[in-house]
Amino acid sequence: MSTLLEHPEAQELLAATEVTPDTVRRLAQHLTTFIQRYLPCFYRDEQRRHAQIILQGKLTGLQRKTTEPIAIDARRKRRPLQLFVGAGGWRDDNVLTELRCHVTTEVGDPEGVLVLDPSSFPKKGNESCGVARQWCGRLGKVDNCQTGVFLAYAAPRGKALIACRLFLPEERAHDRKHRQKTYVPQEVTFQEKWRLGLELVRTAGQEVPHAWVVGDEDFGRPTECRAQLRLAKERYVLDVPCDTLVRDLSTRRPPARPGGRPRRPLWERAEQWAARQPRKRWKKFRLPGGEKGPRQVWAMQQQVQTKDADGQVGPSERLVVIKTCAREPQVWYTVSNAQQELRLAAVVVAHGRRHGVEELFAEGNQEVGLSHYEVRSWTGWHHHMTLSLLALWFLQVERLAVGKKKSGDHGVAGAGDLHGLTAAAASCGGDRAEGECQVAADGGGTDLPLV
Repeated sequence: MSTLLEHPEAQELLAATEVTPDTVRRLAQHLTTFIQRYLPCFYRDEQRRHAQIILQGKLTGLQRKTTEPIAIDARRKRRPLQLFVGAGGWRDDNVLTELRCHVTTEVGDPEGVLVLDPSSFPKKGNESCGVARQWCGRLGKVDNCQTGVFLAYAAPRGKALIACRLFLPEERAHDRKHRQKTYVPQEVTFQEKWRLGLELVRTAGQEVPHAWVVGDEDFGRPTECRAQLRLAKERYVLDVPCDTLVRDLSTRRPPARPGGRPRRPLWERAEQWAARQPRKRWKKFRLPGGEKGPRQVWAMQQQVQTKDADGQVGPSERLVVIKTCAREPQVWYTVSNAQQELRLAAVVVAHGRRHGVEELFAEGNQEVGLSHYEVRSWTGWHHHMTLSLLALWFLQVERLAVGKKKSGDHGVAGAGDLHGLTAAAASCGGDRAEGECQVAADGGGTDLPLV
C-alpha cells in the first residue's frame, strides 16, 4: 500500500527542500557577498569586522540576538561590539541609503507603495532614550515603551523596511537630563509621529520608485499631514477614525424655501454614512496574498469633505471603506487624494500592501532580533535598527533568489524555512571549523526544514 510520501508530487516537494552541506555553503557565500556591498559604509577595518559579526549573529539561531550572546557565539570580546552598536562613529544614513539603492535594484516598481508604520517596543526601565508611558501597539494599551516610526517599501516583487526614526515624546524632548544621559543630538526637537513620517517620505522615499503613501490613523487623522502630502504631490490612502465627520458630495438637501438653492448635505460620522449605504454599492476585490494566502475584501467609495482641527472644511477626497469577508469583519475607513479616474481596485490594492509590512515586522522580531536590544542612547537605537533592517533585507533577497529558482506552483520558501538555512549559513560564515559547519548543515542544533 503506497503512502502519501510516495506520491510523485510529494517526492518532488521533498527533493526541492533537500538540504545539503553544499546548499548551506552557497548560502554562506551569498551572505559574504551581500555584506561586501555595505562594508564601504563603515569607515575603519575594525568597524567592518564588527558589522560582519553582528549581521552574522542576527542571522543565526540564537534565541536572544543582543550584542552579548552574539559576541559569545562568535568567540569575540563583548565590549568592542557593544561600543560599535551603542556609540560607533558610523552613519546610519549611509548604510540605509545603500540599502534603498539595493531595494530599488531588486524589487523597485513604479507602482511601489511607501508604508508608514509606528512600532512600539515595551521597556521596563526609564533610562532608555525616548522611553515613556505611551500607547504601545504590541501590548494594546498605554504602557512603558519606546516608539519608532518606520518606513517600508512594498512592491509586487518584494518588500523591505527602508528607514526609521525614534519618536521622542514631548516630555522627554524637553527633559535636559534625559537628553544628556541618552545623548540626544542638540538639533533633535519634539515632532509628532506624523511629522517624522513626512520627513522619512521626503528623504528616504525619494530614493525608491513609488506611486502611493499609505499609513494608519496616526498619519490619516491629522489633516495637515494629508495637506503636506498633497503639496508634495504624493498620492495617499490613509486610515482615519470611524467617527471622522464627512460630508457626502454626491447629494444635496432640498432648499430651505421655494426657489432657493439646494443646501449642502449634513455632516455625519464615516461609520454612519457607511451603515446606511445599500448592499449593491459594495464591490468585492481579491488582494495579492501574503504568507497566509490571498484575501478577499469588500469596498465602496464616495467623494467627501472632512474638517480640520479648527473646523475648516477641506478639499474633496475619496472616502474608501474596506472590510474583510469574515462573519465579524474588520473595517478600515480611509481617505485618498487619488483622482476619480483611478479605479477603486487600485486604491484597495495599495491599502492592502500594509498587511505585507505587518509580516515584515513579525519576521524582523522573530528572525533577526529587531526587538532584541539593550542600548539606551539615541545613537545606539538607530545603529541597532539599521543593522536589523539590513539583516532582514538579506532574508528578503534570499527569498527572491529562491523564488527565481522555483518557478513551479509551490512558491518561495517561507520565513521559517529560509531562516533555518540562513542560520546554518551564518554559523559557517565566521571563524568556525569545517566540522562544525558540517554538523550545522546536517541539522545539528538548527531549525532546518524537514519537508
